[in-house]
Amino acid sequence: MGIGGCVLLFALGAVFAFGVDWHLSGVNLHAVGWIMMFAALLGLVTYVSVFRRRRFLGRPGGEEIVEERRYYDAP
Repeated sequence: MGIGGCVLLFALGAVFAFGVDWHLSGVNLHAVGWIMMFAALLGLVTYVSVFRRRRFLGRPGGEEIVEERRYYDAP
């Protein structure tokens, strides 16, 4: 699930948690909304942590690797 899916799930959960006053027998829509919002936040945190790990280049600590080559003319 990408960022768009997480935002959509969070918005839908917020509508269920705060915007509806329907009553279904055996289903608490407010609790379902809170669960959907929590799942969206968990998905967003997971997506960001995986995306940050993919973008990591170099060594830990942000050190940059520099390669230097020297060519000398033969006598």
